[in-house]
Amino acid sequence: MSHVDTEVRPSNFIRNIIDEDLSSGKHSQVHTRFPPEPNGFLHIGHAKSICLNFGIAKDYQGQCNLRFDDTNPEKEDINYVKSIQEDVRWLGFQWSGDIRYSSNYFDQLHQYAVELITKGLAYVCFLTGEQTREYRGTLKEPGKNSPYRDTSPEENLALFEKMRKGDFKEGECALRAKIDMASPFMCMRDPVIYRIRFAHHHQTGDKWCIYPMYDFTHCISDAIENITHSICTLEFQDNRRLYDWVLDHLDDFQAPNRTRQYEFSRLNLEYTLMSKRKLNDLVTRQLVDGWDDPRMPTIAGLRRRGYTPASIREFCQRIGVTKQENLIEVGMLDACIREELNEHAPRAMAVLRPVKVVIENYPNAQPEQIIAPAHPNNEAMGTRELFFGRELFIDVEDFKEEANKHFKRLVLGKEVRLRNAYIIKAERCDKDADGNVTTVYCTYDADTLGKNPADGRKVKGVIHWVEASTAKPAEFRLYDRLFTNENPAAFETVDEVINPQSLVIVNGLVEPSLVSAEAEKAYQFEREGYFCADNKDSSAEHLVFNLTVPLRDTFS
Repeated sequence: MSHVDTEVRPSNFIRNIIDEDLSSGKHSQVHTRFPPEPNGFLHIGHAKSICLNFGIAKDYQGQCNLRFDDTNPEKEDINYVKSIQEDVRWLGFQWSGDIRYSSNYFDQLHQYAVELITKGLAYVCFLTGEQTREYRGTLKEPGKNSPYRDTSPEENLALFEKMRKGDFKEGECALRAKIDMASPFMCMRDPVIYRIRFAHHHQTGDKWCIYPMYDFTHCISDAIENITHSICTLEFQDNRRLYDWVLDHLDDFQAPNRTRQYEFSRLNLEYTLMSKRKLNDLVTRQLVDGWDDPRMPTIAGLRRRGYTPASIREFCQRIGVTKQENLIEVGMLDACIREELNEHAPRAMAVLRPVKVVIENYPNAQPEQIIAPAHPNNEAMGTRELFFGRELFIDVEDFKEEANKHFKRLVLGKEVRLRNAYIIKAERCDKDADGNVTTVYCTYDADTLGKNPADGRKVKGVIHWVEASTAKPAEFRLYDRLFTNENPAAFETVDEVINPQSLVIVNGLVEPSLVSAEAEKAYQFEREGYFCADNKDSSAEHLVFNLTVPLRDTFS
């Protein structure tokens, strides 16, 4: 088919629908859209939608619009608009043409509302919010008609104009579609399509004091933009009836090939919240350090933590697109970044909990230079410069005075290899008043740099280290799951399941090559995990490294 490139990709039910629409001639090209509300930062669930909508447009050589659903000015902010654009670009996608806003269509939306009123299909209702809920009925009982439902079109037009001019107070009245108060679908029981809000809008300023509701705005915006496949999550499945009802009753949108809505299951990820309202609550109550806190599931947070666009795209491809709701294991996301960084992240050494080592038989006053590979399996990544000297630091967990045969690190009277350097033997140690080891005194075998001992003895353990005089101090932020329960959304308050150990900060040392580590660039700190320099707080004067993911899945 001429619409599709030749690369083989996993199919899904939406792509099957598109293939059928193209082969039948219903559509000649594919046009999708990504329509976020600018009331917070995007999260990993939005990434799934971005990859789906922009990915389909790319694969079918079509178009994908970025349209901000900006009909709720009280909760929206221009900073969110900017962050969303940045996230889409960072993930590797580019929207077609100019950025769109639902507010671009406010004049047209107003005229379409007038059309419905004129046709007797919308009315101005003066029931209070509480009364409206009472009249709506329940899932088992039908609603009852508003006493304002049969107001004449002429009077409704005059009332709607008064709404537009600001002659009514907020909440005093609203424009409702006249559909069916006995419908089994609650969204069809005369839904509100315009409400009064005296709020400054980030795009239209103070021009409007009435704002259209999402369900009225979205379908019309899709139709104006000639969207062929309007893809959204399953919670909007019932609302498809309202989507179609609005377009069915407007004269401009009667083409047989007009836009249609299709629903897929949203992303539910273990140990994670996917509600912008709940994420905003975490930010507002300062339970996290902003929307881009590396513990947050936001794209900005994942980016700051060291996740890459490719790893997130791969994750979205692996979980697929279905109509079945399920809870995805967070280990799948971790596996995607681990696999990428294992292949592409340069190696480096960092000692997070340092204890001093003195090499008593080291003869040189100055440290010597050692050239080590940047990656053990990729010569093309080049080399890095290490230094070895009389005084080193190793991790306190890598030394014991006594240990069984399963401990493959440094033990008194035994040998271990220092990564990329010599074999050393622990001879004795000093302790402080509390019994903590402060210094380990060792000897080294000068003939073991890059080779095994000449006498054939076997040394199995390998530990990481840094040379004392050249090492750079660094702060390490060790991130874990933000919640202790796999489904925090099930709890009345997330305070019950906040993980007190979701961030542990330690101060240690890194090899000197890392003084110029660029923000967000991943490194494998050997035997520790994958880290990146923090994109807000790290500098050459104060290095800060965020744990992206451990070398292995240690969470249980």
